Amino acid sequence: MLTTTDIFTIASKKEFEKTTLKVFRHQYDNNKVYRDFCSFLNKDKNNVKLVRDIPFLPIQFFKSHDVVSTADPVKVTFTSSGTTGMVTSRHLVTDTDYYEQSFRLAFSQFYGNIEDYAVLALLPSYLQREGSSLIYMVEDLIQGSNNPDSGFYLHNYDELIAKLTQLDNAGQNVLLIGVTYALLDLIEKQNFNLKNTIIMETGGMKGRRREMIREELHEVLCNGFGVSKIHSEYGMTELLSQAYSLRDGIFECPPWMDILIRDTEDALTYIDYGKTGGINVIDLANINSCSFIATQDLGKKYPNQSFEVLGRFDNSDIRGCNLMVF
Repeated sequence: MLTTTDIFTIASKKEFEKTTLKVFRHQYDNNKVYRDFCSFLNKDKNNVKLVRDIPFLPIQFFKSHDVVSTADPVKVTFTSSGTTGMVTSRHLVTDTDYYEQSFRLAFSQFYGNIEDYAVLALLPSYLQREGSSLIYMVEDLIQGSNNPDSGFYLHNYDELIAKLTQLDNAGQNVLLIGVTYALLDLIEKQNFNLKNTIIMETGGMKGRRREMIREELHEVLCNGFGVSKIHSEYGMTELLSQAYSLRDGIFECPPWMDILIRDTEDALTYIDYGKTGGINVIDLANINSCSFIATQDLGKKYPNQSFEVLGRFDNSDIRGCNLMVF
């Protein structure tokens, strides 16, 4: 049986591919929903020899099925956001250690020790509902920072403005993580000239504002906060791992996560670097649900293994993290 150590100590492409095939065989054996989907495509443990042979479960299955690869009891159920009456995704998590190790190690890889930061979270729409995996992660980062100034903000923008200005002026490293529309609301109330703050947007206008292309959005945010670049987090309810962009909307994955770009006309075919297609995610932290997910996001991948998110399929719901339709 694979353990967290097997997942989170991956150090090479060869090791990743070997572990990925092991996870596939485990999920084929233990996840009836996934096995039935594989059988529909005439795929099984015997004819899947390469990572590219692995079937990717359409993300919509999380709305209609219990996607689990273990008989262990469910500890936490993460749900996607949605308007009243919309069917939301349900991610049944049986072992939160995988999620916690995933986001802690990934943050450390891209940003260093969380204790070096004060974490200010402007995530009003997520705070106002139950079951947000983003809130779970950010709450842990706030606690991990061991900084009394870290915390969540709802609509108390004046208090946030005062705190952010005070900390930045004092030379404190600050991470301000926010849903896109709330960050825009904040800079409409106050223009900043920040020197020690990372601005990280998690996407999501949630119908509050007009959609903006990333270049326009980041230019507005850079001007409003007085920073040279905007960071982004790419994650979703159905995943237990996140990719991060440190500038220009170019994302990188931690070693236990990867993406493939599928042809929009033929979901079983992959396309070349630099071409736009559907994003398939391999998330090995998802060992107890499904590690192979065909998302409704559009993007392109580059030879250095970084990738860009360019929008969504037209018929997909506007929901959750990084839902900007470009």
